[in-house]
Amino acid sequence: MQGRYAGDQLGNFLMWIYLALFVIYLFTRLAVLYLAALALMIYAFFRMFSRNINARHKENMRYLAVKRKIKGFFKLIFDRVRDCRKRVYKKCPHCKAIVRLPRKGGKHSAVCPVCKKRFSIRVLAFGAIISIFISSMIVIGASITLAVIFL
Repeated sequence: MQGRYAGDQLGNFLMWIYLALFVIYLFTRLAVLYLAALALMIYAFFRMFSRNINARHKENMRYLAVKRKIKGFFKLIFDRVRDCRKRVYKKCPHCKAIVRLPRKGGKHSAVCPVCKKRFSIRVLAFGAIISIFISSMIVIGASITLAVIFL
């Protein structure tokens, strides 16, 4: 393996996807899944034994950038759900960065930590959000009931 790229995070990810596709193939016997799994395995081994280390490193960096974006997106959703009673998340109108602010009802002004510009926002109290949610669920339920009755 001297002078070869060997394994990295993208290679590990490809092998896990290969394994998942192969297990699904064992139950479904779809030839497309087998061919896709085989192609992934061949590509993973090609990357491992490649002598073009710079190209494989760039591929891995692109994979890690995409992984970081996806992970950050789901972390933001998790944080929003966890902090929904105490915090509100708003976008800065100038740089579109997401700013986390305390949930206090009313109109406030905030400073973006990224671009340092001041902007004003309106924050609803948590009780107002719950009442909006409940009223929208009632409207949706009534609409479904009317659709079932009249159709």
